[in-house]
Amino acid sequence: MQLSRYIDHTLLKPEAQLAQIEKLCAEATEHSFFSVCVNTSYVKACADLLKDSSVKVCCVVGFPLGAMDTESKAAETTTAIRNGAQEIDMVIQIGALKDRRLDYVRDDIKAVVRAAQGHTVKVIIETSLLNNDDKVLACKAALEAGAHFVKTSTGFGGGGATVDDVKLMKSVVGNQMEVKASGGIKDAQQANAMIEAGATRLGTSSGITIIQGGSAQGGY
Repeated sequence: MQLSRYIDHTLLKPEAQLAQIEKLCAEATEHSFFSVCVNTSYVKACADLLKDSSVKVCCVVGFPLGAMDTESKAAETTTAIRNGAQEIDMVIQIGALKDRRLDYVRDDIKAVVRAAQGHTVKVIIETSLLNNDDKVLACKAALEAGAHFVKTSTGFGGGGATVDDVKLMKSVVGNQMEVKASGGIKDAQQANAMIEAGATRLGTSSGITIIQGGSAQGGY
């Protein structure tokens, strides 16, 4: 598969303006990226701009902290789906994970999965804030909750994707879930390393630079 089809073309900065979102969608269409990934307030605009293209609309939920309550995450998901989102990237409740309130973590994810009504849900575990035991437990919770992907990072948590984290996450979820690497992926070499480690999706704001630097190794 061509490298562009691994990429969720991402713009999540709080100061993002509509003209930048329009540019994001135009770039995604031109380069055949898998999706655009935006905050929920821009979902409807993206859905309108991309309605005649193969590019999906992905949005983040509970972003970037993951600390709002479950009902709020589910409500944000419901609104996003109604406005045209086709994929949801949600942030776990990181403090609950560290407290080992694993039922809360699982049920929080499960509520978003239900609200997504069958659409793809990716679970951001924010690897930079976790030790390896935390990462394993987070992946298991996402698997038990029926999500489709585990995702490394928001890009706002002080660290991004690493090859070791992608390998660890893939070792936990196996073929039952996919892995999305995001945060700090800036070039084709990094992108290919993540794919070789087991990632089947890449979240990045550097998609154009990446695809101009070479093509992906390995299958989807």
